[in-house]
Amino acid sequence: MTDFRIPLADWVDAFLAWLETTFAGLFDAIRTGFLGAYDGLEGLLQLPPFWVVILVFMAIAFWAKGWKMALFVALGFTLVYGVDQWDNTMSTLSLVLVATFVAVAISIPLGIWAAKSDRVSTIVRPIMDFFQTMPAMVYLIPALAIFRVGVVPGIVATIIFAMVPGVRLTELGIRGVDKEVVEAGHAFGAAPGRILRQIQLPLAMPTIIAGINQIIMLALSMVVIAGMVGAGGLGGDVVASLNRIDPGFGFEAGISVVVLAIFLDRVTQGFAASTKRK
Repeated sequence: MTDFRIPLADWVDAFLAWLETTFAGLFDAIRTGFLGAYDGLEGLLQLPPFWVVILVFMAIAFWAKGWKMALFVALGFTLVYGVDQWDNTMSTLSLVLVATFVAVAISIPLGIWAAKSDRVSTIVRPIMDFFQTMPAMVYLIPALAIFRVGVVPGIVATIIFAMVPGVRLTELGIRGVDKEVVEAGHAFGAAPGRILRQIQLPLAMPTIIAGINQIIMLALSMVVIAGMVGAGGLGGDVVASLNRIDPGFGFEAGISVVVLAIFLDRVTQGFAASTKRK
């Protein structure tokens, strides 16, 4: 045995304390913004009668994947309502959508930047590796310390955990565009910004949408973990069923997560397939 020990935990605690003190105003603004977006979206989804929302989801599913998916949406979300998980499912969907929007807004520009610069890619790649391999629950600890109990630390942890495939697949999509097509754009005198908007992004769009699909799926995988810090929704019910050792109650919440996951997954896959056909 040796008394030697690297005080990494102390360094991390000191860094978090410095962050809380230095950027308290920024963190309060982020908390207010995320909470406002979540509450607004949750209220919008829960305001109409459930059947109106189901009809809207059916229309989206029909547009993306056809009548079979629309039928599944009708049956699946009717089951969700029937097991009294409608409000929790809409709360979870609100969390997922807010986290996905922010993760996409960060990951796509970062992926484009990494695709344009080998130096940026060299820096970003190990950071994304770190984010992807770190256990998801670890993200909740600093988020909980900074943003306190509630839905906001769940959103923050979800954003960090879910943004990785968005960055990777955006970079992959941009780099995968045929160089001869890009060179043809340069030959016709197109500016780099125009080449990006009119050549690279359209050709890379199926890959980018696949990255968005993975962001959504990873965000849903954080639902239960976010429920541990008071995020509520379906994750809160799963955590409650664990505490009470109530498998039936947990299954109702779990099957609602499955219905929501299939809906979001198939819809984004449908949009990705439509971009490939264009």
